[in-house]
Amino acid sequence: MRFFCLRLGGYIRQLIIENQSSTNLTLHAEETDSITSTTSRWYRTCIMTRIAFALLFIATVAMWRPASAQHDATINTHMKSRTIVFIHGLFQNPKSWETWEAFFKQAGYKCYAPAYPYHEGEPANLREHPDPRLKKLTYLQVVDYLAAFIDSLPEKPIIIGHSIGGQMVQNLLAMGKAEAAIAINPAPTRGLMSFKWSFYRANMPTINPMAGNSVCMPNVDWFHYAFCNTMTLEETRTAYEEYFVPESRNIPRTSRSKEAAIDFAKPHLPLLIVAGEKDHIIPASLNKKNYEAYKDTGSVTDFRVFPGRTHFICSQPGWEEVATYVKEWIEKN
Repeated sequence: MRFFCLRLGGYIRQLIIENQSSTNLTLHAEETDSITSTTSRWYRTCIMTRIAFALLFIATVAMWRPASAQHDATINTHMKSRTIVFIHGLFQNPKSWETWEAFFKQAGYKCYAPAYPYHEGEPANLREHPDPRLKKLTYLQVVDYLAAFIDSLPEKPIIIGHSIGGQMVQNLLAMGKAEAAIAINPAPTRGLMSFKWSFYRANMPTINPMAGNSVCMPNVDWFHYAFCNTMTLEETRTAYEEYFVPESRNIPRTSRSKEAAIDFAKPHLPLLIVAGEKDHIIPASLNKKNYEAYKDTGSVTDFRVFPGRTHFICSQPGWEEVATYVKEWIEKN
């Protein structure tokens, strides 16, 4: 729009110069010929009419803004919500967010950490008695469940998700369910892919089509490779006992469907994508592709890689640094 206004401004200046020139000619003509004077006055009237229409056009253009521009005016407003919803990833449940909930409650936030359907309870009990309904649980069923939970809250929250929960917060943000979203090591949505061997090795045991719809419960060795690859096996075993829960294979299998796709060109409220440098299951390079896929320059989209962190970033030693960065980002926006 600025370009057109500048061009029109130049055009008006040209018309004014022409008008001044015609005025001088008219003054000379009035001394010699009254007919020419009448013609010049008519010409000046035409010139001034053209100027008036040009000014009217500029005013109209300046006042008109497309819908996307009107939306841009609201997408960067300072967030006012003091509510945070934490969304866990696969093979986890709300227990994985307990330290983060305590951290943000101390900072003055009201915190919620809803479980996916059939994920509620102590991890040890869930491992001993896996819910058979996990077999049919899909990605969009979980997203819809979380959207309904958010709708029940007194205010629109800030949402923080890890792994496939990070992908879910991207969907929920696009659905208008949050004031802002933080996606930590988010799983890739439709259209994003990694060619790193660790990505395939870590994900295949879960999505393996030969396993049918059986409940997925990999062993400690898999958890060590996929989640805790910078920790000792003994440290991994302790984390497995404390946090690991059985999982649906159909959540990740259906997470890349057309219905779950994200419109990366659409304006959105603030989004932060966090990656762990040493993550095997969702490589940092894949998280960067996720960040770079967002195209709307009027929206806040930020990206941060934490050195030495794995997919267990929210619970491994040093999680406080990540939580502090997220809190400061929220306060900044």
